[in-house]
Amino acid sequence: MPFIPSVIPDRIEAGTFMAAAALAGDGVKLRRVCREHLKAITAAIEQSGHRVEFNETGDTCTVFRSNGNLKGVDLVTAPYPGYPTDMQAQMTALLATTPGISVIKDTIFPQRFMHCAELKRMGADIKVDHGTAVVRGVEKLSAAPVMASDLRASAALVLAALTAKGATEISRLYHIDRGYEHIDEKLLMLGAEVERVKG
Repeated sequence: MPFIPSVIPDRIEAGTFMAAAALAGDGVKLRRVCREHLKAITAAIEQSGHRVEFNETGDTCTVFRSNGNLKGVDLVTAPYPGYPTDMQAQMTALLATTPGISVIKDTIFPQRFMHCAELKRMGADIKVDHGTAVVRGVEKLSAAPVMASDLRASAALVLAALTAKGATEISRLYHIDRGYEHIDEKLLMLGAEVERVKG
């Protein structure tokens, strides 16, 4: 019988939806994931106070929002199996409204913090210096016009907008389509109020 290769699940897309579930959902189930590949992301989300449960085979997980035990997290990006730089921006969005102080150091792309300036426009308290972001969690973000600078920054801004008060307009969102297939439709299925507007 010939060998038929299979494509592994995208751990960054899975991690992004895990962060979205922690931010704005509860009991959100993600299918076609790989527990082994998500260890570092799962650990970070759990350390912030949320709960992640995998099924026995590790290809489905359910994310439960914290019941009040949220806290800041210290993260350092590293090559696999460490915490991925491609999940740094999304976790920054999650930690922006997590009580306490979080420190995020990106050792892979230390200049990759352009999303922080946009999150600050929404009310986030973030200071960036030499490849490290110090995030002081605020109670709530507010809607603001923001601009995506790259693929992962655009995902982070979408996540932040899920919980921000008011309607957030994100320009240059075309970046997001390079890494996420039909992300707006998937968020709509989860109950988010998302509308893609052609310029």
